[in-house]
Amino acid sequence: MSVDSRFKAVGLLEEGTRTVEPGFRWENCDVPWDPRKFAAATFFQPPILAKWTPSMNRFTGLRFCIVPLLCVFAISLRAAEPNSLSADELADGWILLFDGESTFGWEAGGKANWSVADGIVSASEGDGTPSLLATTGEFGDYILQADFRTAADTNSGIFLRTSLWPSDPTSDCYELNIAPAGNPFPTGSLVKRQKTTGVTVKPGAWNSFEVSAVGGRLAVKLNGKQLIDYTDSRPIARGRIGLQHNHGKIEFRNIKLKPLGLKPIFNGKDLTGWTVEKPDDKNRNGKSVYSVSPEGWLNVKNGPGAIESQARFGDFVLQLEAFSDGDGLNSGVFFRSIPGEHWNGYECQINNVYRDGDRTKPADCGTGGFYRRQNARRVVANDREWFQITLVATGNHMAAWINGLQVSDWTDLRPPHKNPRNGSRKAAGTLQIQGHDPTTNLSFRNLRAAEMAASPSAMK
Repeated sequence: MSVDSRFKAVGLLEEGTRTVEPGFRWENCDVPWDPRKFAAATFFQPPILAKWTPSMNRFTGLRFCIVPLLCVFAISLRAAEPNSLSADELADGWILLFDGESTFGWEAGGKANWSVADGIVSASEGDGTPSLLATTGEFGDYILQADFRTAADTNSGIFLRTSLWPSDPTSDCYELNIAPAGNPFPTGSLVKRQKTTGVTVKPGAWNSFEVSAVGGRLAVKLNGKQLIDYTDSRPIARGRIGLQHNHGKIEFRNIKLKPLGLKPIFNGKDLTGWTVEKPDDKNRNGKSVYSVSPEGWLNVKNGPGAIESQARFGDFVLQLEAFSDGDGLNSGVFFRSIPGEHWNGYECQINNVYRDGDRTKPADCGTGGFYRRQNARRVVANDREWFQITLVATGNHMAAWINGLQVSDWTDLRPPHKNPRNGSRKAAGTLQIQGHDPTTNLSFRNLRAAEMAASPSAMK
């Protein structure tokens, strides 16, 4: 019996019903309700079940006639739903590298026939040489989780801190192998670095890797069992994550990552570490009012104006939560900004308005887009609801995730220039949180960031 049938059989699911508790809104008009897309099940108060998936864009509520046994059944669906994040994972900083629907955020190197279907990214043949499907962005320290399924003769792997075209797993990447027991480096081994023994992977069954990469230490678990604890005396600091096809069919899903090493950049008590822009000579800017709320949130009202970090960031990961307390309000996070200059940096936009009831049509770049550079591919966030932003910038590449879903993926191919308005700027700069105009009323919390170490070999 399908999930749909199970709920309908007990009278729990009525597709036409849109009854929700105060504080929840059902505005997914552009995305049909699909019970198979059940993701995180978090019970706020009976009889409400909250859920979130990238396709559905939000937490939503359904009214149930719930009995304890059915609550347990619904919660069990959380672990079974692929390519989704639970509410706890979102709060903990996890992002999806694979959205289950496309290869957005990935780049192929080689001739393997990578494709996406039924929530799985897979390859079965190529040109006889190993090839990668790699993230367009780079990551430093993180926890990576991924499910994989193999055929009996599959030779594949997950490449860590790699370039798109690695050449030597002893020096320019870490190759986490997926291969039969007879291979010199069977599944779970780091090729030419550390070999596992006694590992059995059943062909046709799903298995799960979890990798912790912190500095030069890499720890690998397979299906919850520790396999590898390896320390590199000459660590590769950062790089892409690559899915390899070498031989045979390989399938992946549930590819998610949690950046590590981020530290708070706002103390929740006062504006220490930040500088509020003062009015200029013409009284055009510096009108925003920045304060700390009783809850410890950074609040901005009025505008135009900005608050600027005293710390500077070049190649970095930034995570924060934002709340737009009004309809269609506008703000943004500027980065690699020229210190002391008004809004002079790249801007990660905050604007949750979309056109024609279609979230793929942002009205003004869209939250997570890069203003005047690349629109968000989808407006995921909603006004008057907290949403998570993850921003990763390395070299001339930048990407943003909203509520764990990647919405932008942009490489600045302009000639280098110290001013980001005029060309590509890789130099470190400040962060600025924008107060856009007199209607501005936004709050921010859990601001944290980490600078990434340089890794020339991973920039190939």
